[in-house]
Amino acid sequence: MALSPASVGPVIPEVEMNAGADQGSTTVRATVVQACSVFYDTPATLDKAEKLIAEAAGYGSQLVLFPEVFVGGYPHGSTFGLTIGSRSAKGKEDFRKYHAAAIDVPGPEVSRLAALAGKYKVFLVIGVVERAGYTLYNTVLSFDSLGKYLGKHRKLMPTSLERVFWGFGDGSTIPVYDTPLGKIGAVICWENRMPLIRTAMYAKGVQIYCAPTADALPSWQASMTHIALEGGCFVLTANQFCHRKDFPPPPEYTFGGHEEEPSPETAVCPGGSAIISPSGTVLAGPNYEGEALLTADLDLGEIVRAKFDFDVVGHYARPEVLSLTVKTEPKHAVSFTSTV
Repeated sequence: MALSPASVGPVIPEVEMNAGADQGSTTVRATVVQACSVFYDTPATLDKAEKLIAEAAGYGSQLVLFPEVFVGGYPHGSTFGLTIGSRSAKGKEDFRKYHAAAIDVPGPEVSRLAALAGKYKVFLVIGVVERAGYTLYNTVLSFDSLGKYLGKHRKLMPTSLERVFWGFGDGSTIPVYDTPLGKIGAVICWENRMPLIRTAMYAKGVQIYCAPTADALPSWQASMTHIALEGGCFVLTANQFCHRKDFPPPPEYTFGGHEEEPSPETAVCPGGSAIISPSGTVLAGPNYEGEALLTADLDLGEIVRAKFDFDVVGHYARPEVLSLTVKTEPKHAVSFTSTV
């Protein structure tokens, strides 16, 4: 389909939504958003999200996927003032500002996103920085086309330095939602390299596998194609496209890991968003050119044809030899008991 430049409640682990759905409808129009957050400005980011959702809905899209931590932003290049054994005063202030741009779940920003999903009649999957007290999480929120918040997935294992500023998710937020469009779930960035969480998603019957990311390396495309083939599912991956100028200028915000400060026009995150079918066919993307909306029609019948060849948790499984146990209970640092 077309690729076009872009204009600028309680947690529910599983939701059954297929009652009364048209079981004969097998095609889903999906859009992957490739765009940059407005860093440190959550209200402006939500305004931008609305414009992009409206544009995708104008193409007839039923499902819209946004990148990893689109709301709250991915802190490309930031070190938060960290060296082994010390943290700088500026780095602590950087974290305070990042914490301020995060959102509570539930909260007013979640309510606004739910209203947008309902207004434009789309299923919305969007990455956010979730604030839970003083700990932040890399989280994906899902909403249905009636404007209902479905639930969240917290990234199980932040990558590398991400572990300093994001907490760890647990098995209580690995949902797959049974919707009129099919079974939809999300796994974030390098979680997708973890075979066991992929297997858990396959066991839940995921058909539209959303993979918001911050990885723009060519090797990411190989991972996405492998997951589509392995899981016999459609894979939608969304990354931001950001220039250095999309972040505050130095010295307020500096980029570590570079020999010199990038120029304002340097692409510090060059995209790579794509849509891939269960046969491994690339239906849209990858795009490395700029902000864009990538749209494709997903023929869900292709899933059945792919599973005939390989059903990783069905006829190709050997549970008497290899099996997986997923611990789905929430893990809390402190539990209180009462003798009353």
